[in-house]
Amino acid sequence: MSDGGVSALRASDRRLWAVVGATGTGKSDLALGLAETLRARGNPAEIVNADAMQLYRGMDIGTAKLSPAERRGIPHHMLDVRDVSEDAAVAWYQPLARAAIDGIHARGGDAILVGGSGLYVSSVIFDFRFPPRDPEVRELLERELEELGAAALFARLQQADAATAARIDPKNGRRVVRALEVLAQGAKTHGAALPDEPQLWHPRTRVLGLQVERAELVERLDRRVERMWAQGMLEEVARLRAAGIERGTTAPRAIGYAQALAQLAGEVAEGEAISDTQALTRRYARRQVSWFKRYPHIEWISPMSDPHDILAG
Repeated sequence: MSDGGVSALRASDRRLWAVVGATGTGKSDLALGLAETLRARGNPAEIVNADAMQLYRGMDIGTAKLSPAERRGIPHHMLDVRDVSEDAAVAWYQPLARAAIDGIHARGGDAILVGGSGLYVSSVIFDFRFPPRDPEVRELLERELEELGAAALFARLQQADAATAARIDPKNGRRVVRALEVLAQGAKTHGAALPDEPQLWHPRTRVLGLQVERAELVERLDRRVERMWAQGMLEEVARLRAAGIERGTTAPRAIGYAQALAQLAGEVAEGEAISDTQALTRRYARRQVSWFKRYPHIEWISPMSDPHDILAG
């Protein structure tokens, strides 16, 4: 058999792992442990990021991004691949993440997708296709958004597609515009939903959901936000502001970063910025749990699970 045939055989035999769950549940630590265990067995596993905000260079403290030293020598992909002044969209992310996974499999290793951004995870592990785009329609809708506000466009979406509207944050003008753009072309919106009958993109996919009791998770999240400010969140955001974060439409709205920007602008005091971030983080964690509970293939485990036991399962 040729080298190409051997590589193809090995790639087809490789597994795609997805380590998902709410923020603060220890996904990065478990993924590292799983990767190290696989590598000790001769499987050169590598990690692919599926946290939308960790795509951005310089957004480290507020996203709990692992530093290079903390990655234990394990290759990581889709980290620090976007400037904060640029947008990161799931349709842009999907082919790049899948290409990274294909590359890992071609090198003979398992790929471990890690993150809590539900739509980003879904776009990779499921046969997830995106509705058409129309730049002219989008430009018109964006002008209307600027002139009329998100509430007016959201009301229009409710009338046109109540099911999609129910899944979208009324204040997320960008998401509302995208849904209306799709509807204007006579297509069904994908909104923020899974396909009706999600089919796995890679046949050997195993989805691990990390589960922490709500009371414990709330405590973890509140303390983490406090540590963010203690570790220099304001200084990080000041650097990002100089790098153009306020010119972007995604990065400056990230939980914690929007609040730190408001504090730097003198609009809120530090205590309010922290408490607002804590409240929004708790709410986001609830949405993440609800999202991943709908996955038909998920295995719920403790963050303290032994990787050897996971591999034996």
